[in-house]
Amino acid sequence: MESIAPLIAASINAGTPLMLAALGLLINEKSGMVNLGAEGMMLVAAIVGFAVAVTTRSVTLGFIAAAVAGMLLGGFFALMTVWLGTNQYATGLALSLFGGGASAYIGISYVGQSLENPKFALPFLSDIPFLGTALFRQHPMVYLSLLLCAAIIWFLYRTRAGLVLRAVGESPSSAHALGYNVRAIRLAALLFGGACCGLAGAFMSLVYTPLWVEGMVAGRGWIALALTTFATWRPARVLVGAYLFGGVTILAFHVQGLGVPIASQWLSMLPYLATILVLVLISSNASWIKLNMPASLGKNFNPH
Repeated sequence: MESIAPLIAASINAGTPLMLAALGLLINEKSGMVNLGAEGMMLVAAIVGFAVAVTTRSVTLGFIAAAVAGMLLGGFFALMTVWLGTNQYATGLALSLFGGGASAYIGISYVGQSLENPKFALPFLSDIPFLGTALFRQHPMVYLSLLLCAAIIWFLYRTRAGLVLRAVGESPSSAHALGYNVRAIRLAALLFGGACCGLAGAFMSLVYTPLWVEGMVAGRGWIALALTTFATWRPARVLVGAYLFGGVTILAFHVQGLGVPIASQWLSMLPYLATILVLVLISSNASWIKLNMPASLGKNFNPH
């Protein structure tokens, strides 16, 4: 059991950036917006957060800067799609490509630098056998992500604002007819989603690694996008799915460490193969997807 506890802890750590990004993308999609730029946003946020943390020696400022960077990119996406009416899918792909190139350029002078990785532990709880090692020795951002998940559940299903957001995702024309500013609501959703992607990127470069390597997000933005569909747009399922994908990632490393005679390339492919398998299984039941998917997802709205 003591050998399993570190694996559980590592799985939670690996799943946290996926959960942060997927929760932000879920709010985007609940408003009817599909942002395929998550990968690029996470990369830009990762280098911005790392650069600020290295310069100021403050990981907290690094997270704040990364969240702001994500919000700025989310705002740019909103400008292009919500106000200028560009295609959401094409704009998201362009944003992802831009983020990959921009982060590589910004990060040139930071390659090879690293940050200290201090140990965290919750008093008393971290001393509990098995559970202490598995659950209570995580970075504070892990626990904040859990609180964020709970807050989003409460917001979506227990508040009037959450009901309005879901109404915009189902029928923006009806929401507009009732007097709601659809563009402003979608802008707020995209800014929030950008901030979450920013925190996810910063977690990669400030906690999970912690250093800067070009392309270090390594497809997690795309996995987070798939995760929202896997979770059928429900925050609690995002949490479970993120930790499952994190577990698959850590399992690949663990199997490699045990000396199992499997090529490392195959093990590195496991999280992405799992993503494809999940999407295939979900897509096989189109009626289930249609029942849960916001009706206006990916469709622009012009109030005039």
